Amino acid sequence: MLPVGKQMTPGTYQLHLCLDQPATIEVGRLGTFDFAAGRYVYTGSALGGLEARVNRHLRADKKLRWHIDYLLAHARITRVRRFPSPDRLECALNAHVLGRRGARVPVIGFGSSDCRCSSHLVYLGK
Repeated sequence: MLPVGKQMTPGTYQLHLCLDQPATIEVGRLGTFDFAAGRYVYTGSALGGLEARVNRHLRADKKLRWHIDYLLAHARITRVRRFPSPDRLECALNAHVLGRRGARVPVIGFGSSDCRCSSHLVYLGK
């Protein structure tokens, strides 16, 4: 268990994912989508506790709550980047990933229901 102060550190994180095989995934109420095999980056915020949120994503046994939970049931996390800060950095970090050559939005609205971004999930190809 982490010390209380460590659990409550606010921040933003990026999950680098690998989907080994194409998959058709139902993403909660967002709908059912075809995901290509390859690399993805998901950017999320955890202003109530960065480490607790990241640790939750790393667990296999969890209730499917957020859009990313549905994808994580099929993909594996290859890297986690943490950005401790009380500021909302999620959209700026996501825009940076989207600026990479070949990057594209695989699902409109994925992880971005509380902002104006088209998606917080970016597909980077194989």
